[in-house]
Amino acid sequence: MTAVIGMVAFILVMIGISTSAILSQVLLVNLDASVTETASEIQPRVSFQASAADVLESGRNPDGTLLVVNTRSGGPSGAVVAGDSVRALTTDDLSQIADALSSSGQTLTVDLPNLGEYFVKPYSAPGGSGAFLVGLPLSNVTGYIGAILTTVALVTAGGLLLLAVVIAIVIRLGLKPLRAVAETATRVASLRMDQGDVSITERVPAEQVDEHTEIGQVGAALNTLLDRVDASLTARQRNEELMRRFVADASHELRTPLASIRGFSELSLRAMRQAQDDESRQRTAMAVETTEQSLERIQAQSVRMTTLVEDLLLLARLDEGQELVYGSVDLARLAVEAVGDARPAGPDHSWTIDVPDEPVELAGDASRLHQVIANLLANARTHTPAGSVVAVSVTREGQEAVLRVHDDGPGIDPSVASQLFERFARADRSRDRKTGGTGLGLSIARAIVDAHNGTIAVHSIPGDTTFEVRLPAKPADPV
Repeated sequence: MTAVIGMVAFILVMIGISTSAILSQVLLVNLDASVTETASEIQPRVSFQASAADVLESGRNPDGTLLVVNTRSGGPSGAVVAGDSVRALTTDDLSQIADALSSSGQTLTVDLPNLGEYFVKPYSAPGGSGAFLVGLPLSNVTGYIGAILTTVALVTAGGLLLLAVVIAIVIRLGLKPLRAVAETATRVASLRMDQGDVSITERVPAEQVDEHTEIGQVGAALNTLLDRVDASLTARQRNEELMRRFVADASHELRTPLASIRGFSELSLRAMRQAQDDESRQRTAMAVETTEQSLERIQAQSVRMTTLVEDLLLLARLDEGQELVYGSVDLARLAVEAVGDARPAGPDHSWTIDVPDEPVELAGDASRLHQVIANLLANARTHTPAGSVVAVSVTREGQEAVLRVHDDGPGIDPSVASQLFERFARADRSRDRKTGGTGLGLSIARAIVDAHNGTIAVHSIPGDTTFEVRLPAKPADPV
């Protein structure tokens, strides 16, 4: 604001000075014309036999008219019109303008001690016998210039004061949205966002957001940024909760086989120590039998724990984009092989398959896609009663290869359907775990499908449950 007012003040001062200079030149030209006009009226009356006062008294002249002539009797004679009378010039005044008589035609400005500044101009006397000097006071010119400068100064000062007030009001109103942005940013900066559940509710008020102004656009951009940060923090909190639940579930799953291994190993050691203390064959045989059973149990729990760790490792590698080996895959053939493997494991179920005669090829990892189909079939076998029908179909729909696994079991509880593909997900009573699964099968299936840029979804009502996998039907590039 100071710079603006300073620049405007400089411009106004320069305008005032320029106007005064131009007007001064105009007034001087007019004064010169007035002197010439007065001289033309006085010239016929000039006589070197009469004094300047006699010449001025013989006619009507403007107030302040100055006349100096060289009289033949007494040298220079000067007089000035003062109101209704004519007053002779003093010796001091005559001495200041004596030299002007010899400069015919030159305009001079002289400062007379008793009269002030005068604009004088010498003229030739009638007949060319001498010269006389006529002048008018400069007070009118300087008075006008002074009045103009005073007016310019007052107007400039008032205008600058008004400009300062207007600029202050405009800037305050114009920066009001920016202050709202700063206040919002300050409140957001004071929030603790390093831990816990963080939700950013602070926003720039809607009335301070205007897409048509630069400052309003800043407010809109800040609101957009806060929306995205809030969404990111919410996603971070959700991921942290999922990670904590994942760690808790993994710990729980690992604790059971570890506890079993520890228990059976302690039982085996106790039996062996008792056998060492008792040399009877019966005790030795019992110790051997107990040790053998414990080792079998330990082996079973080790296998279960190994499966869990391998599943967790597979998920971690899939999350990192690893573990897949792409090639040309016939999805229909994989489905036929998977159903063939599932029949011996579920003899109490009815298995059907419907695939097209031509191959349904796509680019993918054959072993991992086989694992997806196997997991879906195992899920259907595990969570449906004996006698249920499990139907598998493969079709090509446009640019997608579609695999569907349908069963007529009791269905999935809607309350857990949204969490079905999460890690360590557990279904409700209608799908209790019967075989000690890890709860990672469907999450692994989704991770593999996602890695193939596909989708997996489920639709379930009692008596009608269908898992649908859609994959891009694009053949692998030739190696």
